[in-house]
Amino acid sequence: MSATRGILAAAGYVPYRRLQRSEISKLFGSGGGKGTRSVASYDEDTTTMGVEAARLALAGTDARPATLLFATADPAYLEKTNATTIHAALRLDADIAAFDAGGAVRSGIGALQVALRSTEPTLVVASDLRGGLPTSIDESASGDAASAILVGEGDVIAEFIGGAQRSAEFIDRWRTPGDPRPRQWEERFGEVQYLPLADEAFRAALKSADIEAAQVDVAIVTGPHARAVKALGGKLGVNKVADDLTGVVGQSGTAHAALLLTHELERAEPGQVIALVHICDGADVLLFRTTDALAAKRGSSRSIDAQLEHTADIGYGKYLSWRDVVRLEPPRRPEPNRISASISARTRDFKYGFVGAQDRGSGAPHLPPQRVSREGGALDDMEPLPMSDVEGTISTFTIDRIAYSPSPPIAFAVVDFDNGARLPVELCDVDTSTLAMGDKVEMTFRRLFTADGIHNYFWKARPLRG
Repeated sequence: MSATRGILAAAGYVPYRRLQRSEISKLFGSGGGKGTRSVASYDEDTTTMGVEAARLALAGTDARPATLLFATADPAYLEKTNATTIHAALRLDADIAAFDAGGAVRSGIGALQVALRSTEPTLVVASDLRGGLPTSIDESASGDAASAILVGEGDVIAEFIGGAQRSAEFIDRWRTPGDPRPRQWEERFGEVQYLPLADEAFRAALKSADIEAAQVDVAIVTGPHARAVKALGGKLGVNKVADDLTGVVGQSGTAHAALLLTHELERAEPGQVIALVHICDGADVLLFRTTDALAAKRGSSRSIDAQLEHTADIGYGKYLSWRDVVRLEPPRRPEPNRISASISARTRDFKYGFVGAQDRGSGAPHLPPQRVSREGGALDDMEPLPMSDVEGTISTFTIDRIAYSPSPPIAFAVVDFDNGARLPVELCDVDTSTLAMGDKVEMTFRRLFTADGIHNYFWKARPLRG
């Protein structure tokens, strides 16, 4: 393995909405707790959140992956590859492979290990929607999030210096296909199983890197077994154990290990040793040393801390309706029909990549893409115009309380983009009472609706914050 192989870029995505855990006990008289958990919107799933994390990660580097791996324990599709949707939204070249690596919480850290052992640049995207039955610990202690790490060689921000894994078959947590409820065996049993495995893996990882525990500046200890995670943190003998963000985000399953690693990289100084310790169906330990390149790539306005500063609470009733635990009376309008596979394929660049067209002669932008220029009338003289990263301004808007929506009302706006393009789009993550003409917005990849088991993905605009 090359001495310079490691992390080229990393980013996390935490949804805008938060559920105050105390709201659970107010309604049911039990459950809940202190702090908040992150909540994906009704129009978000693991795929859309993965797109957001990957966009942030790739925005911080000129490097591009040769392979995309997508890990989740809650895929939007079975049978169909979800990674290809992320591939299309990122506008990656067709020769870049895209594979799912999902079904289990451990698949997130597993995909990262595969990338670190590869010889090609690999983008690892992990995403999860977490929950459980009302008043359960899983409901309140979990959270929704996504992470993306680009692994490769060259100007890395964190060099991979060693690692070790230990696998064992025992029943700790499980969920059968189609069952929304995760289950867990008695906690003491899991703790007895995990601690020896984690200790063995941690010692083996230190040996592979030729360092001592006292040389580890910060250890990230995570996993869905909260009791074992807490017990393990005090036994490692490192200088510091990182905040696991469960008080404000919750445990985000498949995404959480890479989310916490990203969070530490956004705070670390060059030359620090970071240990990532993940316990789930075994134990996985990865060791990194940050480099001088870290400081040059710091300062993103979309860091995890910045995202946590700009949030809005969601009522517990709304949360339950978004998760289909309770069904509310919908607007009395017909539900949409399924989308056309052939039309989606013909408009792939616009639908998934939000790519418009620009007249080569006049420079006039066109959304959606057109064959005839609105300035000069030139025919078929267009070039692609990527628009997903272009900000815009709300020219006018309306609040529609009649049109069908899983969570009415719908806010529609005419957006004037900074490059001169204009398009009516749906808004998301917005408080309609404070919406105003002149507000700045940015584009985000969302799910419009699902019909006949087909998800209709497209782009919406959200307020530009921070």
